[in-house]
Amino acid sequence: MLLSDRVMSVRPSGVRKIFDLANKMKNPINLSIGEPDFDIPDPVKEEGIKWIRAGFNKYTPSGGIQELREKLLYHLKRKNIICDDVIITAGATGGLLLSLMVTMNPGDEVIIPDPYFVLYEYQIMLLGGKPVFIDIYPDFTIKEDALREAITDKTKIILINSPNNPTGAVCSKEELEMVARVAKEKNLIVFSDDIYDKFAYMNNADKVYLGQLYDKTLTIGGFSKTWAMTGWRLGFVAGPKEIIQYMVTMQQYVFSSVNSFAQKAALLALDYNTDSLIEGYRRKRDLIYDGLKDKYNVVKPEGAFFIFPEVPGGDGDKFVEKALENNLFIIPGSVFSSRKSNVRISFAAGEEDLLKGIDVLRKMA
Repeated sequence: MLLSDRVMSVRPSGVRKIFDLANKMKNPINLSIGEPDFDIPDPVKEEGIKWIRAGFNKYTPSGGIQELREKLLYHLKRKNIICDDVIITAGATGGLLLSLMVTMNPGDEVIIPDPYFVLYEYQIMLLGGKPVFIDIYPDFTIKEDALREAITDKTKIILINSPNNPTGAVCSKEELEMVARVAKEKNLIVFSDDIYDKFAYMNNADKVYLGQLYDKTLTIGGFSKTWAMTGWRLGFVAGPKEIIQYMVTMQQYVFSSVNSFAQKAALLALDYNTDSLIEGYRRKRDLIYDGLKDKYNVVKPEGAFFIFPEVPGGDGDKFVEKALENNLFIIPGSVFSSRKSNVRISFAAGEEDLLKGIDVLRKMA
């Protein structure tokens, strides 16, 4: 056997499978994409181009350029997130991988609410850990009894993603306080994947971060969603200084360093307000929710740009096959969950495609 046992346990991403298929079709109604439909703001693009032309194209320090680390730390502390240091990573995905590498040993367990973003499971498994899922259907809220029941003497980490991909759910203050309280009681580490933090549709006064509540939290974020810099692969992790310092060391051997000019552009991005672009997503959320709520069992998303309805008959895989026959691209819920009763629909699309998609979905119901 030429391949490792490790790789034989991994199946190709169902999200990428649909994404690649959509790229081969003519004029698909593509509601599968997990990235903003607006482009990187022009001033941010121009800043990146400026630094490319200035010759800032070499390796950067393994922890990221110092001015970006300092500026991110300043912005995070303004939000009252508890952190001593920050590392710049190859996207939030790279940040999660490094976080797991320096905190999790083989055999350790990581608790994840289900539904969940697909790569969590495989990054944990590839490093020899064990993902332990807690069911949060039907309302996508974390219950204390379920969390406590999942904890064993091998539990090391609780991983929370709010706003959530694929459900669009946002954890309430009470949920996050409960997670922080249980983690402190059990002396666990918490990972808070905040990549969609700006895509939250409640009042800012109601917005709470896990990193505000517990000092053993690693806050994971990035520039891919808020500033649409998905292809520039730039993220960060903030938390206790000791952990971040070891992540910098680990990055030397995993990614070496991250995109040079994107880091310079990110300095400008942090001061560039995209609220007006993101506000449009509230309207899109309302459009698709109002278009589906009388035909589907669906929870209104409070964040991100996904909605996760239950499909008639409870077989999301078959439902997606039928949707493809109607030139509509969505993702089966089984990609993100032990259940296959739902589908993930992205409303990060133009209004015309959204209306077409809603029409197809209503007819399918």
